[in-house]
Amino acid sequence: MKHLSRRQFLKASALSLGAVAISTGLAGCLSSDSDNGRSIAFTHGVASGDPLQDAVMLWTRVVPDSNPSAAVAVGWEVATDEAFANLTHTGTIEARQEHDFTIKVDVRNLLPGQTYYYRFSAAGRTSVTGITRTLPEGSVASVRLAVMSCSNYPAGHFHVYAAAAQEQNLDAVVHLGDYIYEYDGNGYATEDAEALGRTLPADNNTELLTLMDYRKRYALYRSDGDLQSLHAKVPFITVWDDHEVANDTWREGAENHNDGEGDFSDRKLAALQAYFEWLPIRPVVEGDNETIYRTFQFGDLVALHMLDTRVIGRDQQLDYTNYLTAGGINAAAFQTDLTDLNRTLLGAEQLGWLQNSLAQSTATWDVLGQQVLMGRMMLPAELLSGFLNPDPSLLALFQELAVLKGRYLAGDPTLTPEEIARVTTVLPYNLDAWDGYFAEREAVLGTASALNRNLVVLAGDTHNAWASNLTNMHGDQVGVEFATSSISSPGLEKYLQLPDAYVPGAEQAITVLVDDLQYVNASQRGYLMVEFTATEAKADWRFVTTVKSADYELDTSRSHSLKVLPGAGNRTLVPVV
Repeated sequence: MKHLSRRQFLKASALSLGAVAISTGLAGCLSSDSDNGRSIAFTHGVASGDPLQDAVMLWTRVVPDSNPSAAVAVGWEVATDEAFANLTHTGTIEARQEHDFTIKVDVRNLLPGQTYYYRFSAAGRTSVTGITRTLPEGSVASVRLAVMSCSNYPAGHFHVYAAAAQEQNLDAVVHLGDYIYEYDGNGYATEDAEALGRTLPADNNTELLTLMDYRKRYALYRSDGDLQSLHAKVPFITVWDDHEVANDTWREGAENHNDGEGDFSDRKLAALQAYFEWLPIRPVVEGDNETIYRTFQFGDLVALHMLDTRVIGRDQQLDYTNYLTAGGINAAAFQTDLTDLNRTLLGAEQLGWLQNSLAQSTATWDVLGQQVLMGRMMLPAELLSGFLNPDPSLLALFQELAVLKGRYLAGDPTLTPEEIARVTTVLPYNLDAWDGYFAEREAVLGTASALNRNLVVLAGDTHNAWASNLTNMHGDQVGVEFATSSISSPGLEKYLQLPDAYVPGAEQAITVLVDDLQYVNASQRGYLMVEFTATEAKADWRFVTTVKSADYELDTSRSHSLKVLPGAGNRTLVPVV
């Protein structure tokens, strides 16, 4: 296999940004009308992202219906009012075929904590108006973030995006990855696609391998009206997970990259180029112009550190099947590999950057925006075979063990040593998460603890909602984790084949069996609202009734809220009264 070095990755990131312009103010008369007579459309809407105190990235794509190889002159306008009477920035850029006709404008010299309106024009056509906002500076009373992940187009409607677009006073959307999925038209979660009218088009219904494949998949997703609506209303802060490339991506490969599918490095480069072209992200940032992990400062209140736990540094995931013997799991070999001090998820460079960022932070809250669960999801070892080969009978075992665990926690003296061993002999169930990277999790938690930071971790990836207390290997409380459900991808209810009536029992059993877990919703699609103030960080999980029909509502009966207080001696999840 041809390995992609760190230097090659950074170079590719810088070269594949797409068409980018820097706007510092008014640039005189727009020249985008030079293409009058051409037929163009802004089919994929507008978007903004990577807001700073004085800058924001704007995005659009021009779709030329005639002469598709010729560049299109596109003008932009930014104003402080929706009528565009008070313009602050104007300019023109060419949308070109070599960048899939996507353009991005890095608008600078803006004021902090302000709302701006923007639009694009070309060949006599004008895009919809977008709304964006810069980050605040100084003393900040509150920060409101909508957190989401895992949007699978064939799996269901994007009602979660539509619901989030109704939120008021959002500072940003934090998208934690799986913005697209790479599977073919018969792949993961496609069984309802035809009935929903969400099949993959004929020219993009194979697994994504090439740059054109990935571009077309982004174009499909960005044709969705609900996604366009949210992009047009609030800036996004994004990071990729695995499906932007391939399932269970790691530094040099992926579970879903197989023989006959070409060189993985080439596929990864193609996927990342399409990502940079289609997302309103600023890969080139002050001080470190070629990296995706970055910090967003919301005044003195929140430092949001966005991490890459997939592409840059991740060692290959451990696999339980490699430790199975005739007598069960070779626990000694597994523990040796699991606790290897050289095993990395972030990579040495990114880990050092994060530790330095935490050391320099003066914010009330340090928030990690990243993909996979950091909380310890340790389950009784005898459940492992059931997770590897799930069937409905697994729920009965869950419930049996939960009863034993409840008795154990209550100090029941009648429990036998064998019964105690059943609930105290535990293993991590998800080796793709931080549970599979023991030493590096301890390094991150140890840094936060030593620096006395108020740590909140945001996670996606699993398609379910979770909340956990974050403890180190000694059981000391360090921070909390809020994990969002998915936008449309199915969760544990499908994986464990749970009928609706059995879901509450399964959720209760899981929270009893997993020591640090405080909350789980195992069956619904939704998003997470997190609000930070000087006195608390509050998480509100919102769920939609369905993604399998055009009509939906917010399921208020299943909403849930938890909060954490700052300061040593707190930093543990408590109910919202």
